[in-house]
Amino acid sequence: MNKQINRIRSRVFLSLVQFTLLILPLSGQKLSIATCQFPVSDNIEENARWIIKQMEEAHAQGATLAHFPECALSGYPGVDMLTMENFQWNQLHAYTDSIAALAQQLDMWVLLGSIHELSDTLKPLNSLYVINPSGKIIDRYDKRFCTKGDLKFFSAGNHFVVFNINGIRCGLLICFDVRFPELYREYKKLDVDLIFQSFYNARQKPGGIHPKIMPVTAQTRAATNHFYMSLTNSSAANSWPCHFITPDGLIEDTLPANKPGVLISELDLSESFYDASKDFRKNAMEGKLYSEKAPEDPRYENRQGR
Repeated sequence: MNKQINRIRSRVFLSLVQFTLLILPLSGQKLSIATCQFPVSDNIEENARWIIKQMEEAHAQGATLAHFPECALSGYPGVDMLTMENFQWNQLHAYTDSIAALAQQLDMWVLLGSIHELSDTLKPLNSLYVINPSGKIIDRYDKRFCTKGDLKFFSAGNHFVVFNINGIRCGLLICFDVRFPELYREYKKLDVDLIFQSFYNARQKPGGIHPKIMPVTAQTRAATNHFYMSLTNSSAANSWPCHFITPDGLIEDTLPANKPGVLISELDLSESFYDASKDFRKNAMEGKLYSEKAPEDPRYENRQGR
């Protein structure tokens, strides 16, 4: 009798352990995100002041991560500055180190848009640094698709970046990458849950097309691949604001345009969202571009009659 009772107790214990292992990962898969915007300029010191101020504001609101625009610290070549001659690399490096030190002090992740210096004979990279709460740069995403204007100043990148926070798989993209759905499909193959995409769509001519099409394009990328997206942009004149998009493609929240601000969004992977293409996405990604095999029928094959 005692042996039978012990066997039952062991089975119950194992069942409880298995159940706990199932629910524990979900319990930690949450993230508080600060998507930040400010008027990026050619003044590295001024940009750094904005970044530091918004990191502190994000921390005060309980954010785990602060996400900044493309070239947030450096300024954007071709717009903020017309040449890279006499660029203040030492100043840029010093402020990068200061921001990393503050990330450690605040125990916060930071995604910092900047320029990454290469050897003297090569153009630099348009990059997003991944700074962890220990103040270490653990990875760097380099803009893969550079516009013709970008290529006057930048070298192009060739790699994806995936990192984990609280069990959430995160990927990075920059601005013009939004035009290439193939990049998002590759991130989907890497089981990414959340895309952080930094833009610089500011200081444009009034009435430009970007404020109308960029957020909508990102919504499509999110819904097609069923992942969250954090979009951040410079808030200089004639820009469009930060957005946070859910996996169903809906805009959960946004900031006012052309004004500095911090958008706080709460992500919880246990939440469920509408996913229209779920049943057929895997097949499509494998090249099976149909819901099911077509019928074998002469009337199907003949497409020139009624």
